Amino acid sequence: MKIEKEYLNLEDVYEIRIFDAAEIDFYNSTPQEFDIDDDPIQEFINNISDDVHIFIPHENGKDFIIQSLSSNILETYNRSQEDAKGRLLSKISPLCFDMLHDYLFEIYTNHSTKEMRIVYYDNQNELIKKSTAKIVFYMERIFIIVSNVGGTIGNPAGMFDKTLDENQNSIMEKLSQTGSYYKINGRYAWSQGIYNIINRHKEESDEHHNIVLDLAIPEDKYKVDKILNITNKETSQCDEIIRIVDAKGILKLIEVTVYSYFDDNGVFIRQGWINVLTQRHNEGTESIDFLLDGSKSSMKLAWLIEPLNKKLYNFSKGFYNLIEKDYGEYVHSREILNNIAEKEVVDEIKKLADGDISKVDETLTYKVDGDTQNIKIVNLYIERFEYNNNVHSLGFLADVTEEMQKKEQLIESNERQLVLIKELHHRVKNNLQIINSFLNLEKRAYKDCPELVIEHMQTRLTSLALLHEKTYNSPDFKNINLNECLSDQDISTKKLVNSPMEIEFKTYVDENINVSIEVITPLLLIVDELTMIAIRNALPDKTTLDKKIIKKVTMSDKDTVLLTFEEIGIGIKDSKDITDAIGCEIIKSLTKQLDGTITSIKNENGIVYELVFPIEMVHTIH
Repeated sequence: MKIEKEYLNLEDVYEIRIFDAAEIDFYNSTPQEFDIDDDPIQEFINNISDDVHIFIPHENGKDFIIQSLSSNILETYNRSQEDAKGRLLSKISPLCFDMLHDYLFEIYTNHSTKEMRIVYYDNQNELIKKSTAKIVFYMERIFIIVSNVGGTIGNPAGMFDKTLDENQNSIMEKLSQTGSYYKINGRYAWSQGIYNIINRHKEESDEHHNIVLDLAIPEDKYKVDKILNITNKETSQCDEIIRIVDAKGILKLIEVTVYSYFDDNGVFIRQGWINVLTQRHNEGTESIDFLLDGSKSSMKLAWLIEPLNKKLYNFSKGFYNLIEKDYGEYVHSREILNNIAEKEVVDEIKKLADGDISKVDETLTYKVDGDTQNIKIVNLYIERFEYNNNVHSLGFLADVTEEMQKKEQLIESNERQLVLIKELHHRVKNNLQIINSFLNLEKRAYKDCPELVIEHMQTRLTSLALLHEKTYNSPDFKNINLNECLSDQDISTKKLVNSPMEIEFKTYVDENINVSIEVITPLLLIVDELTMIAIRNALPDKTTLDKKIIKKVTMSDKDTVLLTFEEIGIGIKDSKDITDAIGCEIIKSLTKQLDGTITSIKNENGIVYELVFPIEMVHTIH
């Protein structure tokens, strides 16, 4: 077997010639290597008469994983889709891999489309079959759509086998009013797209006459004669726009491009492409919308055909979903630009329409019907180009509102997390410095009682650990629930302190008092110090019953908080016990940090402390 590859300039097509092929050359059984989900459009493709093969690029195009093969090839080798799916092309068909890899890699890299022709010869170098193939990159997949244009072959080629009687058209022709035809040895072969254009089904006599040009209106018959005269020459090309009346009496403006050439075997071939330019109702584009939008439910992508032409424009359904209008409600004009918020984008589109620039690629804010409360974020791309001395335009719209909102939320979340991390590091550093200062003070004050120093440090460290846990689980450092913190602090303190008798802790906090970390840090340490003073001085008696520490937190006004700390026990007999205590010096220092004031009142049950402080302080990290 031999393979030749050549680019034919005249026809602008890549041709692969295969000599003396056999079935065994095209298919190897190989185990599945990848788990592949079903493609959402697979069922749709299964109902198309063309061979459609779908591949997933692997390792940046070094190889390609089979998503699916056409039912035709699977039937040829008596295989199911499961026998092919998830295999590497290089292993299941080394011949096809070697033959196609360069083309597939180029299309994967450039996101382009390539037309190809595959020609089969027997061992006597006699032509036995021709196929055309279109290779398309779409939805991160490679689609190979294969159609036969003549000849017969006993299923040696597997990947490209088709019979003459079946429609010879690409997948896009199946889905829109664009068609192609061939005339070989005096017989016509028409694609399904042609029948979409003329609005009728296939008839037996269609292979004997030009079923499109015969429908030209009398005023355009001279153009038909021109097409036939030019294309009767040995090698030629002709482009015309004519008007026809289809089988349902609808007048259509169509663009006709016809090539004539001799193939390598001297066979004269006339090949034509026909595209409808007349504005079509969206009913005629339902199928193409399905493919281009990616699935039946997706309406966020809109394809724009001739968007700069008021009369010949054609938009997919996603456009009407985007502007929230039915097809019949919309009249195409520059008025739609009034709904675009960005003036600079409007100016760019107007420059494009006037021919001052060649393309627009922008992200814009679209106000549906001018409503500022109904906003959509849209990616817009429109390109203006010339073809056959006429100006054309193509483009797309993509509704990215949801994606942009998620992106903004993610950015905001990331920024908040950065602030939290910075604040956390800042607070850890400050808290360690505070603990170190307290430790230095108490080493001097309680040098004969190291156990007391350790116990105090334990309570403070426990409170700070509790604080870090609360701030870690808080959405920010400005709204930490005070009731939760004080209640959890009570539980931790009871486990740590060495009290001769059980002390009851009671805490009452007005509902929903939230404070920032600047407030909560010194506040918890103040409560720690008051608790240690109370246990050490006011509640030491083993015989005293009903020993309690009661804390109440209320709002004095909308900006100020009042903390009342009350010890119920034997009380402190000498006020100097409070004044001279190192704990009181620490409390004074912490109160100053809190921008608050603290007072103490002795009563018959013990001491009552009242701490007044502002509920908010200036945040240190911005």
